[in-house]
Amino acid sequence: MRTGPLFRDRRQAGQALARVLSAYADRRDVIVLALPRGGVPVGFEVARALRAPLDVFIVRKLGVPGREEYAMGAIASGGVRVLNESVARLLHISDAAIEEVARAEQQELQRRERLYRDARPPPEVRDRTVLVVDDGLATGSTMLAAIRALRVQQPMRIVAAAPIASPETCAELRGEADDVVCANTPEPFVAVGLWYEDFAQTTDEEVRELLERARLDAAAH
Repeated sequence: MRTGPLFRDRRQAGQALARVLSAYADRRDVIVLALPRGGVPVGFEVARALRAPLDVFIVRKLGVPGREEYAMGAIASGGVRVLNESVARLLHISDAAIEEVARAEQQELQRRERLYRDARPPPEVRDRTVLVVDDGLATGSTMLAAIRALRVQQPMRIVAAAPIASPETCAELRGEADDVVCANTPEPFVAVGLWYEDFAQTTDEEVRELLERARLDAAAH
């Protein structure tokens, strides 16, 4: 059983994930959507190897008031909201309370949209194959929110992909995505960062730089 890091950094992890996703290379219907911030360096390497466009898909969890770590839903790029109505009913969360949380998270989502996208519209995903990439899947809550939010936009196929993931989370996501690609599923899993030598937080500036590099690469081909 391996106990040390599998990857030097997110770049190497993205290159490893790209090899597993090679069947999606050179397809005009494919787009890579990375989940900021840590998913962007991984997604950049995947998009470059597959010769596919790269963009971000921004998801903000809607936390239960007073128990913010517990998700009652999420909002995402493109004005999509996903609400777990059973949680809201069970915890007697009023519509007004939901709206208040959603407004606060919408402000942060819009801040990131402006910062990362520079007024460019969200990507068109209808009838496309969307590879949703993150740097790892522990609970998978952000990926789950992204899948559900994207589903509303009617892509042809949603593929959830990560270089490292909890085996249980991969299994759970198979009920939501059309395909789930977890390049490595070690047990015990413990935490995503355990499998990286360098798991320093990705900055907003790095996200902007990688998206710009991806756009320049796409324009050159």
